[in-house]
Amino acid sequence: MSNRVFGITGWKNSGKTTLTEKLVAELVRRGRRVSTVKHAHHDFDIDKEGADSFRHRKAGASEVAIVSGRRWALMHELRGEEEPKLADILERLAPADIVIVEGYKRENHFKIEARRTNAKDRTPLAPSDPSIVAVAADHPQANETLPVFDLDDIASIADFIERRVGLNG
Repeated sequence: MSNRVFGITGWKNSGKTTLTEKLVAELVRRGRRVSTVKHAHHDFDIDKEGADSFRHRKAGASEVAIVSGRRWALMHELRGEEEPKLADILERLAPADIVIVEGYKRENHFKIEARRTNAKDRTPLAPSDPSIVAVAADHPQANETLPVFDLDDIASIADFIERRVGLNG
């Protein structure tokens, strides 16, 4: 995998999406071209029932591209295929300075673990995942050996990530 991939991991309600959103905004503000990959553990649909593209998929199309003057999207129906590996998804992305990956707990790219007091599970992931290189939390992290950031200290977290993936300067 590219050294320009960095992940945000953590339990449900740990602040992953908010942290990802704020990091993307900060990195873009710094002039970086940023892409994201979000892993969902549940069924999801980005299409609306009744839309032409929805009808194309329901009719059996394997892939449907929706294109306008402002954006385009490609939907791929797995139709029994295995979920693609993160590496396969990363290969399909356009070039970027950095890809922020939300989720994918079991992948081995560098990650920061988000921890929030109201998370579904407060068992730290870092002790069993050597690819977690820092923690961002909204509460004190006694005995933590990794670098710890306040969950809202986005500038410092972005600095750390840029250094870690070699985007300094």
